[in-house]
This record gives sequence, structure tokens and C-alpha cells, in this order.
Amino acid sequence: MKVLEIFESIQGESTWAGTPCVFVRTAGCNLACSYCDTPQARNGSGVEMSVDEVLECIKRYPVRVAEITGGEPLLHDDVPELARRLLDEGYAVLCETNGSLNIDLLDRRVNRIMDIKTPGSGMAEFLDPANLARLGPGDEVKFVICDRGDYEWARRMVHEHDLVGRAEILMSPAHGILDPRELAEWILADGLDVRLQLQIHKYIWGPNAQRR
Repeated sequence: MKVLEIFESIQGESTWAGTPCVFVRTAGCNLACSYCDTPQARNGSGVEMSVDEVLECIKRYPVRVAEITGGEPLLHDDVPELARRLLDEGYAVLCETNGSLNIDLLDRRVNRIMDIKTPGSGMAEFLDPANLARLGPGDEVKFVICDRGDYEWARRMVHEHDLVGRAEILMSPAHGILDPRELAEWILADGLDVRLQLQIHKYIWGPNAQRR
């Protein structure tokens, strides 16, 4: 697999927010979201590493939570094996994916975080609809919201695909684009059964921080 970086940080997103975590950021992405905050991970510039080499790097850190992210990690054939070996060694494993590729490539023990792209991202058409049926306990769905239109689109997706109760549902204001207060007020007004998510790493290390 091609790896951009491996680092330890505080998890900034998902239901694991606030947890010490080691991140494996793969290089290369098949999408180009308008609000992408890790553009350096999109072009595929990274170092080729084997699963064993990645595991060796991860084990240098004391934490037992690992996230595989990108870019788009499921573009790399070795990622499912990496996740499986981490699980077998007792790690809690998260994988954030953009929803365009089959999430069932991952071991069901993985906490799969599917970032469903809203119209504001410019990439909504690339969702694999079959992934919505593949969701199950332990999975999470994230919507990054740019404006009211994105919110209403995401709300329809939640209702039309009966997502409540099948996965944790996260809504995150696009940082620097949508005021979190606005999103909070929309969620409260609708009584929507979702979790408001802020990217806490950007509050800890600043808005340009890549570590999360």
C-alpha cells in the first residue's frame, strides 16, 4: 500500500473523538471534495509499505486504537489485511472511507466510518448505494454539511434509508464554511436523532492542522 504518514494524535472525529489514536494515512483518492482538508493525500504521493512495515511503525506507539484513513484507504488492496491483523493483535480498528467502494472488503470487527458525500462536496453522485444496505452495528455514517441544502439532503438520506438505529449518524459542519450553531439549531428544530460532530483536532491544534 502507499502510505503518506503514520502518526499518533487525539482522535478528532467520530464516536471515538477525544481518544488517543495512531493514524495510518494512505495516499491517493478517487474523489475531489470541495472542502478537502488533506489535499496532500489525494495525488498518490507516498511511500510503498508492506503490511509488516506498517504494523512495525504502529507498534512504536503505546495506544491500542488505530485508524486507517486517507485519501481513500479502500483503494489499497493490503488495507483489509492490515485491519484484520491489527484486530487479531487486540487493537480497536477504525477505517474512514468515502462510501464509493465496497465497505464489506473490511472485516466486520472494524468500526467502519462511511463519509457520505453531500451535494456541497461536489461528489455526492459517487456513493455506492449498496453500501447503505451493508451498514450494521458498530458502523458510523458521517455527513459533512456545507449549507441548508446539504442538511436537508442529508436529512432525507437518513429517513429514506432508515439509517437511525442501523448505524451511528454524525453531522459535521464544514469547518470555516458553516457555523456549528446553525447546524445545531436545525437538528434541534427537527428533533433529528443524530450526533453533532465538531473536528476537535482543529480546536486543539488550529484550523490548518492535519493531525486528528
